[in-house]
Amino acid sequence: MPQDSLQGRTLPRPSRPDRPLGPDDPRRVGDYELLGRLGEGGQGVVYLGRADDGDLVTVKLLRGGTAAGQRARSRFAKEAEAALQVANRHTARMLDADVTGDRPYIVSEYVEGPSLQYIVEEDGPLPEPQLRRLALRTAGALAAIHRAGVVHRDFKPGNVLLGPDGAKVIDFGIARIPDATPITTGPVGTPAYMAPEQIEDEPVGPPADVFSWGATMVFAATGRPPFGTGASAAVMRRVTTRRPDLGDLDGPLRDLVARCLDKNPAARPKAGQIVRALRDNEMPKPKPKPKRIPAYRWRMMVALAAVMAAGFLIGVVLL
Repeated sequence: MPQDSLQGRTLPRPSRPDRPLGPDDPRRVGDYELLGRLGEGGQGVVYLGRADDGDLVTVKLLRGGTAAGQRARSRFAKEAEAALQVANRHTARMLDADVTGDRPYIVSEYVEGPSLQYIVEEDGPLPEPQLRRLALRTAGALAAIHRAGVVHRDFKPGNVLLGPDGAKVIDFGIARIPDATPITTGPVGTPAYMAPEQIEDEPVGPPADVFSWGATMVFAATGRPPFGTGASAAVMRRVTTRRPDLGDLDGPLRDLVARCLDKNPAARPKAGQIVRALRDNEMPKPKPKPKRIPAYRWRMMVALAAVMAAGFLIGVVLL
């Protein structure tokens, strides 16, 4: 397998997709020849493609095509809209899209390199110099995403690719412009990297991405997410109720990550503040922590009040 030296580490650089095209896969979409599958998820299939000028691209095709429901097509269009808003050298650029045709697709820059998830699982945690560069570049990507008015909502090690030009953030599959009409219901994201407000189905904004960034940095530094692994329900319970395990992460980055993993979204630094802290070695000033009662505790309090009220009424009737 070809090799490429990146950030002081020799990384595998895949030059071919994971799987060849199957009998049901299209051979061409729009102006792009499809060469093989790079991956797939609930929303669609991601292919390695080649443009007419010979450049390699990533083509994401909506699952179901003409049979896809209106909700799925609307969500896909929102993804394209979100990707168009962001322009940064540490994010994969969107190059083309057709979200209204029989086969809706999005074309983006092909980042030839493995994911952070793969590298850490294969080779272990990143050394400090590489970790710091990764932290700065990914925080810069989030700052650009937020400046564009977009919330990524699924920032995690699998969505950070380590290419020849350094780390790049990909996949706006569940990204949403905060003021847009919601197109999903219930918690959306990857449990080990979701913010408490995502799990509790509360309003989600840029602070949720900051929380996910902090969790991703813990994984990069220690080889495990800060709230452990296992069944999704167990992981989500730990995210909402327990303190993060930062392992042997130390120095200023540990303090910064701890701030990002605060349960209270209002207490977390902004992505731009993270960039300045990493670049200038100046920690952002702590924000005052307004009291915040999580949604699940509100529900428990309401239920308890209802039980007490019912008991009181029964007592009055019996009298």
